[in-house]
Order: sequence, then C-alpha cells, then structure tokens
Amino acid sequence: MTLRATVCFLAAALAGWAQAGQTGYLARCAGCHGEDGSGGGHGPGFVQLAAPRVTARAQLSDILRHGIPGTAMPAFALPPAELEAIADYTWSLKTAAPATPAATTGDAAKGEREFNARCARCHMVRGRGGVLGPDLTTVGRDRTPAQLSAALRGGPGSSLTVTLHDGRILRGIARNRSPFDLQLLAVEGTLHLLRSEQIRSAVAGPSFMEPVRGDTSHLLAYLAMLREPVGIAAGATLGPGIPFADIVRPRPGEWPTYNGLLSGNRFSPLTQIRPANVSKLAPQWMFPIPGAPGSLQTTPLVVDGVMYVSSVNEVYALDAGTGRTIWHFERPRTKGLAGDAASGINRGVAILGDRVFLATDHAHLLALHRATGHVLWEVEMADYRENYGATGAPLVVNDLVIAGISGGDEGVRGFLDAYRAATGERVWRFWTIPARGDKEAATWKGNALDHGCGTTWLTGTYDPETRLLYWPTGNPCPDYNGDERVGDNLYTDSVVALDPATGKLRWHYQFTPHDLHDWDATEPPVLADLDGRKLLVQANRNGFFYTLDRVTGRLLRAQPFVRQLTWASGIGADGRPVLLPGNEPAAGGQRTCPSVAGAANWTSTALDERSGLYYFFAHESCTIYSKRTEPWQAGQSFYGGTTRRSAADGGEKILKAMDLRTGKVAWEIPNIGGSILGSGVLATAASLVFYGDGRGAFVAADAASGKLLWHFNTGANWRAGPMTYTVGGRQWIAVAAGNTILAFSLPRE
Repeated sequence: MTLRATVCFLAAALAGWAQAGQTGYLARCAGCHGEDGSGGGHGPGFVQLAAPRVTARAQLSDILRHGIPGTAMPAFALPPAELEAIADYTWSLKTAAPATPAATTGDAAKGEREFNARCARCHMVRGRGGVLGPDLTTVGRDRTPAQLSAALRGGPGSSLTVTLHDGRILRGIARNRSPFDLQLLAVEGTLHLLRSEQIRSAVAGPSFMEPVRGDTSHLLAYLAMLREPVGIAAGATLGPGIPFADIVRPRPGEWPTYNGLLSGNRFSPLTQIRPANVSKLAPQWMFPIPGAPGSLQTTPLVVDGVMYVSSVNEVYALDAGTGRTIWHFERPRTKGLAGDAASGINRGVAILGDRVFLATDHAHLLALHRATGHVLWEVEMADYRENYGATGAPLVVNDLVIAGISGGDEGVRGFLDAYRAATGERVWRFWTIPARGDKEAATWKGNALDHGCGTTWLTGTYDPETRLLYWPTGNPCPDYNGDERVGDNLYTDSVVALDPATGKLRWHYQFTPHDLHDWDATEPPVLADLDGRKLLVQANRNGFFYTLDRVTGRLLRAQPFVRQLTWASGIGADGRPVLLPGNEPAAGGQRTCPSVAGAANWTSTALDERSGLYYFFAHESCTIYSKRTEPWQAGQSFYGGTTRRSAADGGEKILKAMDLRTGKVAWEIPNIGGSILGSGVLATAASLVFYGDGRGAFVAADAASGKLLWHFNTGANWRAGPMTYTVGGRQWIAVAAGNTILAFSLPRE
C-alpha cells in the first residue's frame, strides 16, 4: 500500500469512527441531552456549563460506563469500542474550538474595543463591566465559536417592564418569577424583590442585547480568547452596596456577618417574637440544598431582604421573605483533599459593598457580585496538595477580607490572611506557627515545627473601638504525641489580638500550652462590655471558662464549667494551667477528661450584655487517648495517635447560662441530647434563647429562667446556629436543619 493509500485508509477509518460515535450518541444520549448537547426533555445540557461535571475526556468514559449514582443517568453496558466512540463524539460537542476560522480571522484587540463600546454595559469580563447579562470571563472556554456566533446574531432572551401599584415603572430582567413573586434585576443593577400584590402589570419586551449586524469576526476573536478565570482584579474598586459602617452597626433587622455582630455575641435587638407569642411560631418556607454533604454548617446572612447561604463551593442568594432562588454559584468539589475540607464543610460567607466572599474547599478565596453571583476575583490562599483547605466564613474589617485555613490535623503550617476587598490583593499574612529561626520557634523543640498545624478555621471577632482583631487558633500537630514538639508550641490553642491593618501581633493568650488532647481554641471569642470593662470571654474546649481583658490580654478569671475535668486542677495566677499527673496519652491508652471533642466546641454562643448572661453548650465526657510515632505525609492526617470513647463516662450535653458578673451558672437545661457538635445558640432582646436539641427539635427557651416555651420537630441533625432578621415588617428565625434552610415567623395578623 502506498503512503497516499495509507493516509486515505486512516482518514476513512477515523471518519467511520466519528460516524459511529455520532450514531451511538443520537441513539442513546440525544433523547435526554439533545442532539447538540444543549439539553433535551429529560436531561441537562452539558456544552455551556460554567462549572462542568466533566473537565477531561477520560471522565466521560467513566460516566458512560458507571452512570451517575443518585441521578437519572444510567450505566451503559456497551462494547469498549462503541463506548469510546460515543465518548469521543460527546467530548467533541462540549469542547470549544477556538482554532476554527470564525474565531481566528478577526483581530482580538479590535474585538476588545468593540466589546467595551457596545457590550460592557451589560456583560462583565474579569471583574469589570455590567451585571445585567451573563459574566463572559470564560466564555471562550465554555462555548464553541458556533454558539458564540449565534448569540451575537441574536439569541433568546427578553426584558421585562413592570408597573407597580404605587406608580413606579421598573425595567430589567427577571431573575426568578412565579405567580406569587418576582425578583427583578433592573437596568441600573438594583435588585427588586416584588410580591404579586405590588404588581399592576408585567410586560415582556425584546432582549436588551441588540443583534450584531455585519462583520463579527473581531468580536468572535476576542470572546474566543476569554478562557482563564479571573485572578486579582488589579485597579478594581468596591462597588456600592453594604458599607462597613452597616456591618459595625447593622441596620434594624439585618444580619450582615457570620455572628450577626462583629463582637460575636449572636444577640439580636428584635422583639416581635416574644415569650407571650412564641407558641404561635411556625415554619413559613424551606429551601433544601441538593447534594449538600452531611448537615449544613452555614449561618445565613441577610441584607436588603436577600439571604445568602452556602454549602461546600456554592452560594445561594434567596429572597429572605419567600425562600425563592435569586442566583446560584457553584464549583465542583475538589478531589484529593484531606481532613475537614474533604468532608465538604462550609460555615458561611461574608459581605461588603457589592461583594459576597466565599472560601472554597481547596483554600481559594472568591469575591462574587452580590446581585448576580458573577466572580469578581479569585485568589489561592494555599496549595491544597499540601493538606490545606478552608471551611470557615470570612470576616470583613474596614476594606479587608480576613480568611483562615483548615488542615489542623493534617500537618499544615497555620496562618491568617487579609485581602483587599476590591481587588483580591493580599495585604498581610500572620503565621500562627513560627519559622525556624524565629524567637517563637524556641517553644518547639524537635522536628514537628515544619508541620505544626495551629490553623485558623473558625471566624474571629473585631472591636472597632480598640481596633483589634481577635482570632482563635487550633491545636498543634501531631495531636497526641508531643515528643517532637517539646515546649508551649506557640501560637497554637491561643487567641491572638492583631492590628487588622497590618496583621501585627498586639498580644496573645494561650489556653492550653503543649496541648496533647486536640483541644483547639477555636471556640467563639466573644467580646463583652460589662460594668465599664472591655472583656473577651470563651468557654474553652479544655473545660475552663476564661475572662480576659481584651485590651491587654490579661487573664481576669478562669474557672471549670464541667465536672469531669482531670488534666488540670486550675489556672494559676500566671495564666498557665496547673497540670495534674497521669493525663498524657500513652501507648496503651490513657483516660482524660474532657473528651477529644471538648467540654465545648466551635458551635455558636450568645451573650446578652444587659443581663450579663452568656449562653453556651457544655459536654460532660472523657476519652481514652493513645499515642504512636508516625511521619507526616501529604494527603493524610497527622494525629500521632488515636482516641476512643470512654463509654463508662457517658456524654451529657447541657445548655448553660453563665452570669459573667459572678462567674456562676444562673440556670441550665440538662440532657439536651446529641454530641457537642450540634446547633449553636441565638439570644434576643425579647428574652428568648433559640437552639436545636440532639433529637431534632428546634427549641425556644426563656432567656432569664431556662423554661422551655416552644419547639418544632425537624427530624434533622444540627450542625449550624440560628439567626434572626426582619423582612416585610415581620421578624423571622432561620436555621440550617440537615441540608435544608428553614425560616420561621409568626402568622400574619
């Protein structure tokens, strides 16, 4: 066979292979996904996904072979050749082809100028532009040139002109619409949450996007090159929206940050729901988050009538009065993670200006546009392949976004970062674990320093008067074996007070020096102004309740708050624990109290400064701690031992009300049920405390006496704290129960 004949033979074979793939796709896949992959009657499209399930050709074969569990996508038992031909053809449908003539004959520079002149008013690219239309930052990756060309010539879409009964006329696009309500994004970028009784008429009109006539080659060339996600948005400015002043002093009925207030006290001044009427409290709407791993740990935020809730790598913006979706941002979960990040934990978002800030499972920090969910910037805080992750809600302070990292049982080097909210530029980093040669390294004698942990995975607090940022830190590693980290191991198990502008340390207090029991200090550091004193209080995992002077860090009081406490007899005048012998982990196991889960944990607490009562969960339990020698390895935990429950010691959970003036327990509700890892606590000015018990009930108690007043059975496991807000003149209580957001209110009068 001649060379020409061979080439012709191979070309014919490849053409036959492609034809077989197309034939197989049309026979087996097109009925659900459409002839061109854009979606059919029974399945989704897969050619325009901003967050694709499949990012590599090999994944398609696996999906065809095994299906997608939990969905309607079945497994196909096909001969290998037929299956691979279908996979090839399917991949060709979803792969952009920027090398085609339609995308390359134009001048991309001219196309960019044309885009800025005629398209940027509605469309955003790399954090700049309008929000009325889709974000086009990665459109060249997500759409083929043929799809881009069709869109430029005039695709589907419509505008909406709404006339209200009060005479106002609004024009924009419907983010969501039902017979009962309408979420309208107006042409000026303002979001209007409308109810049907407000609307006189709503008339559909032509799309805001005018078809491009004539030569589109330059625009196509520019759009086809838009493939990379946005990084730092150099030169960007923070848009209008929520100023920091409204986070320092929230507007009535809003919950603009993780704990409601920067002080972390989870106390609301709302009084519409009272002991006299709480028995009428009832669920008004519910919003399940599909595919959420385990029980949600998010605390919703509410500003301007919009609720923001998160799960791992996703955020929903909801109408806080109806629970209806306004927008949804999602990224695929990252494979190959270790520790808490691998389990899909996310505790919430932060808001400032026109931005919503989210930390992803693989330690990226994102800024999303508050009205649309468009990505404005994205930065990598740390390399997840070195066991880093992120699970906590960020905190905004002035014009900065403060974010911590997880991996505190996986041998990372802990730090806390601050980024410019407008651009994503990193302003400072505070290392919680010293580098070799630093003076604090003297508190780490041995080889463990390089993987010392001390992570920053729980949201801190901020005092605008003292201008100090307070952040709790996690345990040292390896957790249960201290042989290679002799010393106090700074700054693990501490609260650090930082200058938020520079990240410089002002003071620190270490609760558990040389921790051998995994007693993170990542419990809420709550700020209290009581009798003229500026205090920081914390119910620590080690079983002691601490009161500090938050200006100086000086210890004012430390007392046990559980009965089962074997490791220390008290806290000395120097602030250090007075250790009791026989509590170090041993090869054969050693019983120590509290348990590894702690006498307290990360779940939210609440403080009413008027009464001086502080509400928190306590846990009476013990653990058998064992130690062993093990090296650090990427992708694995770095415990240096194991633990098991001390079954003979029970495990009672108690809601306590601590009087901060006297240091005594004012009242308690015993036998809450469940582990210490449950719901958090919310207190209101109407003398109510809300919490979830271990049997699935959402409960309201009298804040002064602890008397149980109301409950609603959800049947769900709790991992999130409740919050409260007002919309439409009504007070609401919202909480994540299992994988569902529940919103409660009183009946309309």
